[in-house]
Amino acid sequence: MLTVTGCGNAKTETGAQKNAQSSNASEPVLINYGVVKAYPHDTTAFTEGFLVHEGKLYESTGSPADLTQTKSLIGVVDLATGQLDVKVELDRNRYFGEGIAILKDRLYQLTYVSKVGFVYDVNTFKRTNEFTYPSKEGWGMTTDGTHLIMSDGTSKLTYLNPTTFKEEKTITVQDPNGPVENINELEYIKGFLYANVYTTNTILKIDPSSGKVVGKLDLTSLEQDAKSKKPNALELNGIAYDSTAGKVYVTGKLWPNIYEIKFSY
Repeated sequence: MLTVTGCGNAKTETGAQKNAQSSNASEPVLINYGVVKAYPHDTTAFTEGFLVHEGKLYESTGSPADLTQTKSLIGVVDLATGQLDVKVELDRNRYFGEGIAILKDRLYQLTYVSKVGFVYDVNTFKRTNEFTYPSKEGWGMTTDGTHLIMSDGTSKLTYLNPTTFKEEKTITVQDPNGPVENINELEYIKGFLYANVYTTNTILKIDPSSGKVVGKLDLTSLEQDAKSKKPNALELNGIAYDSTAGKVYVTGKLWPNIYEIKFSY
């Protein structure tokens, strides 16, 4: 396993600093990580959602008009080949697929600017419902086991009731410099939210009780590796946590690889 560490004067995470997070530490710590393994990834996949459910890796994708090879899909990733076993496809002329979450045998999907989301039976992938949400755009989504939590490209995260789809609360993601914009794909790991920041190589660790950024991962080395293999690979986007196996997978839009990484979460 390759261990990747912070450099210069950046803080790294120690036991004392983990404790300091809960006592309102001023600066987010830089979290060290290791690359456990690289898996193939479909280089036509414009990744918008990424999660693990019952040992299966799910991916949702979008379909920009200028990237004609892309489709708005939901499927299960074969880690041996990187190929997506497609379960859902949206009409790309009507909808742009975004983030997904699974809660109590229901799979939820956001769309980009249509202000509509879809609900599927996670076993059959039959569409069972659709919903609207207050945000102007839909970006990333995850769940804390009770709520659906969605991002909209701003610094705001919105908690939705998974049955009524009513907004129950919002939090603002903020670091010592103020609100952090462009919050994108989300994952919930052991009481913290992890979020991609659009067009960056950063994953933020967020305290959901306050919205405060308490840690950061800098995955620049993974982007560099992806682009060395496929120069037109785009931004980092996608965090999936396998709570049973204790594994975290990350990828990016049109990336040639999915990376299993290890860090102290």
